[in-house]
Amino acid sequence: MRLIVNADNNWGIGLKNKLLVRIPNDMKFFRSQTIGKVIVMGRNTLESFPQAQPLAGRTNIVLTTDPAYEVNDAIVLHSMEELWEELKKYDDDDVYVIGGESIYRQLLPHCKKAHVTKVNHCYEADAHFPNLDENPEWRKVEESEEHTYFDLEYVFAVYERV
Repeated sequence: MRLIVNADNNWGIGLKNKLLVRIPNDMKFFRSQTIGKVIVMGRNTLESFPQAQPLAGRTNIVLTTDPAYEVNDAIVLHSMEELWEELKKYDDDDVYVIGGESIYRQLLPHCKKAHVTKVNHCYEADAHFPNLDENPEWRKVEESEEHTYFDLEYVFAVYERV
């Protein structure tokens, strides 16, 4: 299983259920990595999408504790046990965890690769991703050249579980 995330210098990922910044090249990268794949997310992440609808061209799996929650074109699950059972149907390399914070924290120990867009800025954030640079179980194995979007600098990095 893999994960994909956009984080600032403090590993902030969101504020009030919204991304901290929308960078067109990052959105293109996210799409290129996840199209045709399985994406796993929490209910709040799904509800942050346009019209709170699943992303087209992907198998959307939504985790929620609300037993009455339903959404068209997505697989809604209510426990980690249900998730593990569902994920048996897919190739591990085709599964991407896409957030939010609690889903990342629960599934990070099961991921072997992380695609991180690191934005060189510190935003106000109420959701954070675990700092992989300080985690001895992870190492950065790849980093793109620096990109800019207006006055923002960012890189695409790949981390792998050691």
